[in-house]
Amino acid sequence: MASMTIRNIDDRLKQRLRVRAATHGRSMEDEARDILKMVLAQQAAPGNLASTIRARLQPLGGVELELPGREPIRDAPDFSAI
Repeated sequence: MASMTIRNIDDRLKQRLRVRAATHGRSMEDEARDILKMVLAQQAAPGNLASTIRARLQPLGGVELELPGREPIRDAPDFSAI
């Protein structure tokens, strides 16, 4: 198994981890490992980016855009005189 070192942890965060570990009766290392497992297991697998964006923005509502009317196609230019 791999190991890692985490530096520059805020003192308040370290104290909260220490208290949480003691509450669960385990070491700070075991508690941090459990927190990482729990958080990473909750994350959804990556999917379609467009669907993810749509799902995130859907509660905000949509935008109705006015589409301009269509005009008839213009005649092609005549370059025969050149």
